[in-house]
Amino acid sequence: MNMWVRAGQAAGTRLRDLLPQSRKKASPGARPLSLALQGGGSFGAFTWGVLDRLLESDSVAIDMISGVSAGAVNAVLLAAGLAEGGAAAARQRLERFWRRVSTASSLTRHITTGTAALALDLSTRVLSPYQFNPLGLNPLRSLLADEVDFARLRRASPIRLLIGATRVKDGRLRLFRDDEITLNVVLASTCLPQVHHAVEVDGEWYWDGGFSANPPLRQLVLDSAADDVALVQITPEEQQDVPHLSHDIARRLNQITFNGPLQREIEALADLKAVCGRERYFRSRLCRKLRRLRLHRIAAEDFVERLQNASAMALGLPFLLRLKQAGRVAAEEFLPKLAEVRA
Repeated sequence: MNMWVRAGQAAGTRLRDLLPQSRKKASPGARPLSLALQGGGSFGAFTWGVLDRLLESDSVAIDMISGVSAGAVNAVLLAAGLAEGGAAAARQRLERFWRRVSTASSLTRHITTGTAALALDLSTRVLSPYQFNPLGLNPLRSLLADEVDFARLRRASPIRLLIGATRVKDGRLRLFRDDEITLNVVLASTCLPQVHHAVEVDGEWYWDGGFSANPPLRQLVLDSAADDVALVQITPEEQQDVPHLSHDIARRLNQITFNGPLQREIEALADLKAVCGRERYFRSRLCRKLRRLRLHRIAAEDFVERLQNASAMALGLPFLLRLKQAGRVAAEEFLPKLAEVRA
C-alpha cells in the first residue's frame, strides 16, 4: 500500500476517541502543515534547507513537529527562532547553528567523507565513549545552550513539539512534549551510544531516539490538527549495489537500522487505516479525520546524488551547504504539490 501523497492518496493512523487541537489557528491564507523530521547526523543539514524554504513561504503555517536526533535539534532551533522573532529569526538561528557545528571542535573540523571519518568509526568499535571520552564532553551541549532558551520554549513554544528518545533499560520510545523539553532531552535524542555517554532525564537513561522511532510518525499523525503531514526523510532507504568493504557494510547496516522503525510505523498506519474502513468505525471522529489526512514524503536521497555513500558524520561546511541547497530545492518542489492536493 502506498502511504505517500504523490497523486493525492490519503494515509491513516491509529484510533483514538479524542484528538488534541492545535495550539493556535493558522494565519489567514496559510495552510496548516505538520512535520516529522528524521534523524541522520550531518544529513540533518538537508532538513535545514527544507525548513529554510518553508519559512520563506507565507502559504504554510507549521502546526506541530516531531523529531529525533538531528530532527529534534532542527525542531527546537526553529521553535526558538520563531519565539524570538518570527520566521526571519528562525532562519538565522538555523543558519548560525549549522555553520557553528561544522567547526565545533578540533575533531569535527577534520571529519569529512574520507579517512578521518573512517578512523573515528574504527576507534568507536574498539573503545567505548566512557574510555575515549571519560568526562562525557559533548560540544553540542554548549551550542544548543547558546541557541535555545529552553525555559521560554517550555513556557510558550509557538509550535507544538514532540521529541523522541530511546530508554536504555528496555529499548522503548519515550516521547517528550512541549513542557517537558529540556537541553538534556534533546541531547538524549541525539545520543549515539558509540560516541556519547547515555543521557539522564528524570532518573532514566536514554540513547538516540532513532533506535525506537525515526521519527515519531504515528503520534504526530494522531495529535496533529493539520490535514497535511510531511515526513522529511534524510537517512537513505535504498542502495542498489551490495557493499563489500567493512565500513561500507557498517554504513549500510546503520541505514537499515535507522529506517527500520519508520517502516514499521508506516505499516502500522496502513493497518490502522484498514481498521478505520470497517463499518463500525467508519463514522468515528478520527476516521473522518483520516479521510482528510494527506501524508507527504520529502526524501534527501531523491535530491542528493550518492547520498547513500556519504558519511552522516561529515561536517565540512561545503558538504553541509550542499545538503542545505538540496533541501531548499526539495521544499521548492513540494510547495506547489501541497497546493495541488489541497485544491
